Amino acid sequence: MAEAHSAVAFSFAITHDGWDVNFDREVLYLVWESGLRSWKKRLARFRNSVNNGVYPGHLQSLYVLWTLLVAAHFGGFNIPLGLVHKALAVLPGTSTMWQVIACLLAALTMWLSVIFFMRYLLKLLLMYKGWMYENRAPGSKISLKTMLWVSVVKVLSGWNKPRLYSFQGSLPRLPLPAVKDTMRRYLVSVRPLLDDENYKRVEKLAKEFEETIAVKLQRYLVLKSWWSSNYVSDWWEEYVYLRGRSPLMVNSNFYGTDILLRPTTIQAARASTVIHFCLKFRRLIERQELEPIMLQNMVPLCSWQYERLFNTVRVPGVETDKIVHYQDSTHVTVYHKGKYFKVLVYLRGRLLNPAEIQVQIQQILDDKSEPAIGEERVGGLTAGERSHWAHIRQTYFNRGHNRTSLHCIERAAFNVCLDDIEYGFDENDSDKLDQYGRVLLHGKGYDRWFDKSFNLCFSTNGFVGFNTEHTWADAPVMGHLWEYVIWSELEYGYNPDGNARGAVEAPPPAPTRLQWDLNNEELLKAINISNSIAEKLLNDVDLRILMYTKYGKGFMKTCRVSPDAFIQLVLQLTYYRTAGRFCLTYEASMTRLFREGRTETVRSCTIESSQWVKSMQDPNATIQERMELFVKASKRHQLGYQDAMAGRGIDRHLFCLYVVSKYLELDSPFLQEVFNEPWRLSTSQTPHGQTNLLNLKKYPKCVSAGGGFGPVADDGYGVSYIIVGEDMVFFHVSSKKSCPLTSSTAFVQQIETSLKDVQDLFVEYKKLNNGVKSNK
Repeated sequence: MAEAHSAVAFSFAITHDGWDVNFDREVLYLVWESGLRSWKKRLARFRNSVNNGVYPGHLQSLYVLWTLLVAAHFGGFNIPLGLVHKALAVLPGTSTMWQVIACLLAALTMWLSVIFFMRYLLKLLLMYKGWMYENRAPGSKISLKTMLWVSVVKVLSGWNKPRLYSFQGSLPRLPLPAVKDTMRRYLVSVRPLLDDENYKRVEKLAKEFEETIAVKLQRYLVLKSWWSSNYVSDWWEEYVYLRGRSPLMVNSNFYGTDILLRPTTIQAARASTVIHFCLKFRRLIERQELEPIMLQNMVPLCSWQYERLFNTVRVPGVETDKIVHYQDSTHVTVYHKGKYFKVLVYLRGRLLNPAEIQVQIQQILDDKSEPAIGEERVGGLTAGERSHWAHIRQTYFNRGHNRTSLHCIERAAFNVCLDDIEYGFDENDSDKLDQYGRVLLHGKGYDRWFDKSFNLCFSTNGFVGFNTEHTWADAPVMGHLWEYVIWSELEYGYNPDGNARGAVEAPPPAPTRLQWDLNNEELLKAINISNSIAEKLLNDVDLRILMYTKYGKGFMKTCRVSPDAFIQLVLQLTYYRTAGRFCLTYEASMTRLFREGRTETVRSCTIESSQWVKSMQDPNATIQERMELFVKASKRHQLGYQDAMAGRGIDRHLFCLYVVSKYLELDSPFLQEVFNEPWRLSTSQTPHGQTNLLNLKKYPKCVSAGGGFGPVADDGYGVSYIIVGEDMVFFHVSSKKSCPLTSSTAFVQQIETSLKDVQDLFVEYKKLNNGVKSNK
């Protein structure tokens, strides 16, 4: 009851003597500060919206133009199109003040006309994707067309420093491919997977689809592509993520690891510093002081996904979930040894420094109280089936302590997990690295709040990682946050004793223990059901992490092939050797060159890659033949990746056609064929070096081991990789123990063998060429 009373700012009562008013000045001051902070943010958002709306122009240029028109008007010069006189004709007077206002209206008209012409021209220019297909090998030259395009784009976008969302209005829409083109690309992509008989069958289905219902389905997509900002993203988010009823843990959420260099071994110090810089990154987003990511330092990527990085939660529903984003949050929630705490990270409108947050974190670590009944495993509800969690949420979390505590977690900027075990990077012990990945991917199943946009996880020995909900954004956004946090943490540093830096002039707000009312037989049974599902799921995960240090990007560059194509071909060879066949392979590619773009699929198993793999298995194939096929396959892969980024992919178009067919209740044997084939090899390259923040010369071990995800198919592999240096590549390989056809250990061992075989191929080829030259 004392806690409830302290939360009341004021109270009043009517007595015989009149009104009796009591109020708490401190609480009222907090209310005032909260309102003031909210209005400041609204004003900043309005100012940013104006600046973004007129980019690449600047308000200062309007003031300069206004001054010039005033001087020209009163100097007797003619204003183009007679704009000042036309403005005076509609104004109520002709005095000096009204003439100045007329000059302002004329300047505004001229200025907006130029600005919108520049924005439209920039949008047209950004639709050009020919620059992506230009050869960037040493000694190659770009075309005259691309050179002219580069010059104009730089002129239009280089006037002033862009803000995070400055280019949003200038980004083109994702183009809708023609059905004919998608069918052609699809048939080429499945050719290495089918024998002649099955290929002819699929070819016939594709032709029938193209000539019949595809015409009608495409018309609806054309209309959607005209009307919406992106014809794919909203349906992708809804049907691929939000309508999924299976657990988020392992199936959807992904994880990321710490850097190899551990700056401190003190858990509280590490947690407080990382929390502080995550919140500073949030402030950069709110103020739009973060610059957008630019490819080639020239072409902007869509920044839409950053909006929901913080203060966001996926709320379960019976049939479909929803993403809820809160405009502001002044706290984070912390889980430690089965207990949840609310930690205020602002004091009188000021973000607490790392040392102050460390005091709060240490208070949580020192708390010896026991969890309430059911509290330790309540987070397991977010790891179980979504419909089950939705029913329980509606029934038992709609009032009282449960509603208040749940609301606190869901409104938090993010969730923090202070784990009670040691884990982290150890290059001399691969088992510890595997355990590190498993802890971040699923933990104990109940010690992460999987609905939150992301969870920060801290080990007792100072390592950190994150677990991210996938619906709101893709991995590059979390990668950008992680690069900023890691760089800022190293630059800011720690005290010599390993504690967080900063002055603690006054005690920061003490953490508040969240209260739960879970002592209900049906509720406890429901929590146990979710936890048993989560436990079964996590025990089935077979995760291995490979740190390969024999070569990396340095050797791949000498081969003059794309490093990504290099790795993908290695994975094709590895899968064929372990499974004895080829499979449908998924590689994620971004479409953020377009407004609200997310991802597209690169089908890495191609006719060219399969021919090269077969040559590697053929003892009669010569080195020359293998090398020619490798180069051909790598070029084909790179073309597929470029097509995907340029909006010429296959799978998102087919996905949208499938959605429209379901709305219209039209059955298509072809679409059923497409979506019945599982992605047995699902791959993704973890982004690295998206910004120029990291100084690897100063901090050579300031590189992350990357991250990973669970397998997409029950009988397949999930493979994530990151090329972090000249001589280092990490692979995260996951599969299911329950499948007798897969083994992450065997796959990792085969990756090592394949990497060595490809290296030997290049070495032998160079020796062969050098021998030929010397004979000449």
